Amino acid sequence: MIAGLETPSAGEVLFNDRAVTKLTPEQRNVAMVFQFYALYPALTVGENLAFPLLVEKLSAKDRNKRVSDVAEILQLTHILQRYPAEVAEGEKQRIAVARAIIRDPSCFLFDEPLSRLDVELRETMRAQIKEVLQGLSKPTVIVTHDQLEALTMADRITIMRDGAVEQIGSPHDVFAKPANAFVASFIGTPQMNLLDAQFAKCNDGQAEVLVDGNPLHLGVDKAVSSQSAGPIQIGVRPRAFSLTSDPSSSTITVEAEIIESMGAETLVHARTPKQTEIRVVVPRETRVKSGEVLHLMPDPGQTHVFDADGKAVRT
Repeated sequence: MIAGLETPSAGEVLFNDRAVTKLTPEQRNVAMVFQFYALYPALTVGENLAFPLLVEKLSAKDRNKRVSDVAEILQLTHILQRYPAEVAEGEKQRIAVARAIIRDPSCFLFDEPLSRLDVELRETMRAQIKEVLQGLSKPTVIVTHDQLEALTMADRITIMRDGAVEQIGSPHDVFAKPANAFVASFIGTPQMNLLDAQFAKCNDGQAEVLVDGNPLHLGVDKAVSSQSAGPIQIGVRPRAFSLTSDPSSSTITVEAEIIESMGAETLVHARTPKQTEIRVVVPRETRVKSGEVLHLMPDPGQTHVFDADGKAVRT
């Protein structure tokens, strides 16, 4: 719809407050970068970059200057005479980005631009593309299923499910203040723990809930005090637990099952006595063994409460 390939069933598409809903794709001047690079195999890298400029009927001198400038920005100068089959995957991605940039479009649309790259190259390309786009100061929409890609590259994130918008916000907001249980579980690695619970009461910012039938006292947002007794979900990220030596009304008792080393941290898969799974991330120095009983205390500042409909309860 932004590019003009689909017609919106309702609403308007605006570029810099200018309505473009009724304009054709060519009138909108949008540049797209596809998941599959869509490079012309019979053309050299330089010819691929120059191809969009043929429509603008620029002189050969002007075309060559633009190609040279863009190639320098994306470090492609040394491969301009090669063909797409003769360059690496990361270079193909940079060629696709360069071909979009060279047109000086109104905005960029990226369709999962890094999905075909390996992990190391993906990290490098994220930083390179972000640096280039910041220098151009052009509005850019990136579609991705990779939450890390969204969190690291975006100024604002729109999270969608089944064609509906669940939340729009900065990377910090969607991570720290998820609007609902879906967003909470979607953003963050490892995934947030969502624990089914029964809300009993709330006094002075302390909520009493039942998890697996056991009472648990939690520091919560004051909006939870207006919550009616009944089913809720407690959301706690794996890094928001601290380990204590003794059980109390503020801890959840679990038994460690699977231990995964993540380098600087360790991911512990554990279960409560009633088989509720909980993931906990602890520092590498904290030694945890399979079968060990742990007492977990949720950080009140990072504990989320979701009502029976999955909506976040907070002020």
